[in-house]
Amino acid sequence: MKLDADILIVGGGLNGPALGLALADTGFDVAIVDAIPKGARGTDGFDGRGYALALASTRLLGAIGVWPKVAPNAQALLDIRISDGRAGEGPGPFVLEFDHAEIDEGPMGFMVEDRFLSRAFLDAVEAHPRITLIDEETVVAQEVGTATVTLTLGSGKVLTGRMVVGCDGRRSGTCERAGIQRRGHDYGQTSLVCAVDHELPHHGAAHQFFMPPGPLAILPLPGNQSSIVWTESHDEAARIQALDDDGYLAELRPRFGSFLGEISLAGKRFTYPLNLTVAEHYVTDRVALVGDAAHGMHPIAGQGLNAGLKDVAALAEVLALARRRGEDIGRIDVLERYQQWRRWDVMQMVGTTELTNRLFSNDNPILRTTRDLGLGLVNAFPSLRRTFIREAAGLTGDLPKLLQGRQI
Repeated sequence: MKLDADILIVGGGLNGPALGLALADTGFDVAIVDAIPKGARGTDGFDGRGYALALASTRLLGAIGVWPKVAPNAQALLDIRISDGRAGEGPGPFVLEFDHAEIDEGPMGFMVEDRFLSRAFLDAVEAHPRITLIDEETVVAQEVGTATVTLTLGSGKVLTGRMVVGCDGRRSGTCERAGIQRRGHDYGQTSLVCAVDHELPHHGAAHQFFMPPGPLAILPLPGNQSSIVWTESHDEAARIQALDDDGYLAELRPRFGSFLGEISLAGKRFTYPLNLTVAEHYVTDRVALVGDAAHGMHPIAGQGLNAGLKDVAALAEVLALARRRGEDIGRIDVLERYQQWRRWDVMQMVGTTELTNRLFSNDNPILRTTRDLGLGLVNAFPSLRRTFIREAAGLTGDLPKLLQGRQI
């Protein structure tokens, strides 16, 4: 049987193209099915939406040829400051600070706007001779055979490959069609996302300010601009989002503070309801899940995309090595190597975000004292602080080659 591609990828956001490029570079023929028109990705102007890419993630982007196209528009993360407090009262008595100068590798990561990252991926995918991009198409059926998997698209077109990878988000159709169950819960929180202009320079510092309803992240962008991820209860977020710009800023200012001078809105405003959703299995016969399709977690640590890129690196390495050994890449025993590599790290990350959100998103005086002392304790011990810095940079654990900046 003639295959349309070795590997079929469903989802053309960020993880899908990253995986497609990583696999194509090792000699696989790849088809990416994207529901969104390619002309709609990376073409909007500034809206402030961005990603905090860990250093290891930027190494992966370098290895697949995307980072040089993104780097000129990236902002280095030189400092991360974590504090606790209430709106209008400023930070608590203890601040935990991570300074990139405490490790040898350089900045802990970079902030990159979605528009630049999406455009760079799309350009790289369209230029790669081993990748076929099928846009404005959805998958309506998925059938696994003994040696192949078949996808039927909304247009009636049929694609056949050796396996399919779901990079199609928290409501993954690939996951559902494979019969993989999901578990999780609603956090009762919504993130308000926007960008602000400010009078004073941020000097590459990111801030995570924990307040009783949820955290406020202030993430530096190039120039005197920052991306804001501000978490409130569902009802409160809906009320704030419904305000005009002046009313919105009046709510944000006492939470933001005055350390960057006067602020004003830049670009659009967005909201994202928060929930945890984790697939019970990341693989089944001829099917694998990557990124939010496998594990959608709280954004409290900003690790969503970084976790997905770790999946990309691990799966690409497993499949490339399996093919070199002459194995059938879609067999469950091959795909389980990917699941074993990633599952423990993901569960640790999920557990950490769950615990952090529960510990900090409340106004319990006992917990407030405990967490303030904890921040102060970590900040007081350089070796412990450096461990957290390396973790934030994505430099710990059993790293796939692409996250080390090496070819597979």
